Amino acid sequence: MDEVDRSRAFLKDVKRIVLKVGTAVVTRNDGRIALGRLGALCEQLKELNSQGYEVILVSSGAVGLGRQRLRYRKLVNSSFADLQKPQMELDGKACAAVGQNCLMALYDTLFSQLDISSAQLLVTDSDFRDRDFRKQLSDTVKSLLSLKVIPIFNENDAVSTRRAPYEDSSGIFWDNDSLAALLALELKADLLVLLSDVDGLYSGPPSDPRSKLIHTYIKEKHQSEITFGDKSRVGRGGMTAKVKAAVNAAYAGIPVVITSGYAPGNLSKVLEGQRVGTLFHQDAHLWSPVKEVDARGMAVAARESSRRLQAMTSEERKRVLLDVADALEANVRLINVENEADVSAAQVAGYEKSLISRLALKPGKIKSLANSIRVLANMEDPIGRVLKRTQLAEGLVLEKTSSPLGVLLIVFESRPEALVQIASLAIRSGNGLLLKGGKEAKRSNAILHKIITGAIPDSVGGKLIGLVTSREEIPDLLKHDDVIDLVIPRGSNKLVSQVKNLTKIPVLGHADYPAACNAMETLLVHKDLKDTTEFNDLVVDLCAEGVTLYGGPRASSLLNIPQAHSFHHEYSSMACTVEFVDDVHAAIDHIHEHGSAHTDCVIAEDLEVVDAFLGQVDSAAVFHNASPRFCDGARFGLGAEVGISTSRIHARGPVGVEGLLTTRWILRGNGQVVDGDKGVIYTHKDLPIEP
Repeated sequence: MDEVDRSRAFLKDVKRIVLKVGTAVVTRNDGRIALGRLGALCEQLKELNSQGYEVILVSSGAVGLGRQRLRYRKLVNSSFADLQKPQMELDGKACAAVGQNCLMALYDTLFSQLDISSAQLLVTDSDFRDRDFRKQLSDTVKSLLSLKVIPIFNENDAVSTRRAPYEDSSGIFWDNDSLAALLALELKADLLVLLSDVDGLYSGPPSDPRSKLIHTYIKEKHQSEITFGDKSRVGRGGMTAKVKAAVNAAYAGIPVVITSGYAPGNLSKVLEGQRVGTLFHQDAHLWSPVKEVDARGMAVAARESSRRLQAMTSEERKRVLLDVADALEANVRLINVENEADVSAAQVAGYEKSLISRLALKPGKIKSLANSIRVLANMEDPIGRVLKRTQLAEGLVLEKTSSPLGVLLIVFESRPEALVQIASLAIRSGNGLLLKGGKEAKRSNAILHKIITGAIPDSVGGKLIGLVTSREEIPDLLKHDDVIDLVIPRGSNKLVSQVKNLTKIPVLGHADYPAACNAMETLLVHKDLKDTTEFNDLVVDLCAEGVTLYGGPRASSLLNIPQAHSFHHEYSSMACTVEFVDDVHAAIDHIHEHGSAHTDCVIAEDLEVVDAFLGQVDSAAVFHNASPRFCDGARFGLGAEVGISTSRIHARGPVGVEGLLTTRWILRGNGQVVDGDKGVIYTHKDLPIEP
């Protein structure tokens, strides 16, 4: 029996149905009642009622109707002078009270014309905490259904203890989608149908022509693949809420179908077994087994795609990057929706402000990222560049050329923008890529990955860039040293150290700080400046900006500030350590003993001091009279950066395209053989590199 046959099989036992109608179905775009749509729905319910089905209706729309009615009455009763004043938003609970009366009057009129009786049942979240209420509710509904009456449920927003309609998503149920799922369980329904303003659940926003309708939802397959768009234009829900309610009900044993409330006769089509909408069923995973692609499989696929990318012309690879930049700008609104959801979840979870700052994509960020990608695209093609030409012997020419590393694994925390930078660099350098992002940026990473891979032509394949969303933990990923060529951990020093200790794969270390990895951690001050006005002003300014100061042994007592636990401590927040030193050589020794070898800066006028500092400090980047924040791939003109390396092997400092390349040797001859070097006269002559 195939998926279609199995999805129809359970319908033969369906008798009791819970049907939820959303505000977007009940009302038109202008907020008025969609009378034709509602009338057609009532006719369907009358037919089902006459066929012996027991139908329980959950209807939204009261608040919207009430708001529209009260706005009209307010307008009619207002003078011209009243209309010039700022208009206060109407009380949501008052709108609910007025709208519920309108809604039920309409249902009563429509059902009466069809010789059907209906009943109103208003409930609140707190009602379901009472066991006696739940039993009485079941008995009342059972009695109504036996009399062929259609019960119509809605949340009693007018007296609900929620702060206001649409503002509170806590409790036993939090909107009418979750109320419908709850009632389906409480009242032992055989089927739950959620009517929407679209045909069902799509793989992406329904407006995106690349999105496909999912006929059967398989949690193991679709949970990490689907990208949700905006919430409903009205009401509390949207597809996110419907899917959450559907999954909860389905895995509790109630089959669920999400389908369009706009198409006439859809409810009847569902019961006839037609494939309209999206089916949720607890056994769906058995109907269409899911083949999981593990990280190893993703790495192999990424390598195969990278070889196809390398086979393209330079202009074709450039076009891929330009298409990625255009796709990001075209989807800014969608990206922001997903990112805002991540930020809200992080705030609710109580994450630190520094993490939330790194997580948030600030206004204009996507445009800035797209522009950086265009800069990268217009740079000289880094692949296959001849770096050195040598004549080994007559007719034997050796070339040293640039070449992609292979497959990169990037483990990063918080920053969704890092995904864009890393992906664009991987494309430019011809590398395959695996990305393992932090769970706090799950939705942002998913939408960015989907947009970027969607812009990659089929001739290369979106598997060039894999987003690891499985339950594989970092230690498991790091075992694949035979298919992954370089690991770049972007995060805390702790993360970098853990990665280095867990893998044989070469690691390019990178560490993050408060909201930027080039922010200051330690301020070393010459001892002669401790009593100066300039230093005092600096301390005052730091404190005014919310920076917590800790001191070394000397500074803590002189400045009366808490002593730092360790000079090696990584704050990852708005805090820094202050210490006094005797001279520049003491400062250099301090940096070598306690520093991260990332970026160090000297503020000085004495050129001897400056030369000593720049010449002797052994860090990836060393600055004079310039902010360490300049240590950035984009600011260095690299187009973007995959990270900032504190390693001394391969790449160091901001790592752009060059840091993701290795070299190959190309030897061109005309039949020469070694044969003990007989007859070969080596010249080892440097040849000019041809443009």
